[in-house]
Amino acid sequence: MTAAFTFPGQGSQAVGMGKALADAFPVARAVFDEVDAALGEKLTGIIWDGPAETLQLTENAQPALMAVSIATLRVLETEAGFSVCRDAAYVAGHSLGEYSALAAAGSLSVSDTARLLRTRGLAMQKAVPVGVGAMAALLGLDYEAAMAVAEEAAQGQVCQAANDNGGGQVVVSGDKAAVDRAVEIAKGKGAKRAMLLPVSAPFHCKLMQPAADAMAEALSGVTIKAPTAPLVSNVLASAITDPDEIRRRLIEQVTGTVRWRESVAYMAGKGVTRFFEIGAGKVLTGLVKRIADGAVGVSVGGPGDIAAAKDALAASA
Repeated sequence: MTAAFTFPGQGSQAVGMGKALADAFPVARAVFDEVDAALGEKLTGIIWDGPAETLQLTENAQPALMAVSIATLRVLETEAGFSVCRDAAYVAGHSLGEYSALAAAGSLSVSDTARLLRTRGLAMQKAVPVGVGAMAALLGLDYEAAMAVAEEAAQGQVCQAANDNGGGQVVVSGDKAAVDRAVEIAKGKGAKRAMLLPVSAPFHCKLMQPAADAMAEALSGVTIKAPTAPLVSNVLASAITDPDEIRRRLIEQVTGTVRWRESVAYMAGKGVTRFFEIGAGKVLTGLVKRIADGAVGVSVGGPGDIAAAKDALAASA
């Protein structure tokens, strides 16, 4: 198997995502109905009709993106013959996408995943008062250089690498004053661009510890099975299958770095040549090309992508 199935994270959401799939394929519609039932509300109304500001709320964006990913996968299974167990050497997801990956691999039920992501989104938003934290993208610096910038900027506050996305794109997170300092320091260290991100909380840093505690409690109450394909963990950048370790790493992920560059490199090093991005947007597909020489990224998010994905999967067999 030379294919990996990957799942996007927050920032890939857009009003209307998944609607064409739901309209065309009953299996996709069934996933959205299941998520609505699990949450006890009509999240699909927000996903398909907006407004964008409501969809972008962390508590909505996280389960919404998962719903689109799993709906897309169900269509790939029924229309293109995809099988996670047979075809995926690995599954992986960027931040919240790790939950989508686990749902795709049968490790978590879709209903439990929806509820966990609603809890996660609310907990991450509540962990730090608005305006206290910030995140910034440092472009054109490698991970080591960005880490040095964060360390210099901290000055007794929190400033750490939140996402190592690859292609010279590192996101730092922490106390707003420290992140502001990181932006200025990065410019002086040769960053092509350094800019604050329009986010509502400083994700993936130590300030998120209250959210990590909330997820520890939430995850203790759900069943986690061994995934049908190994999960490449965000915080390890290597594969795991043990349910207890998966639970532990999901908790660590809230305050830890999303090691996406290393995760893709790990999979490529194990022989993966095609990375299927299943769900909304094309962010991960773009990153693959920058990280793994010769690897092919295939984004699948609408009815028009199904036939091409089937052909790409056949080529990876």
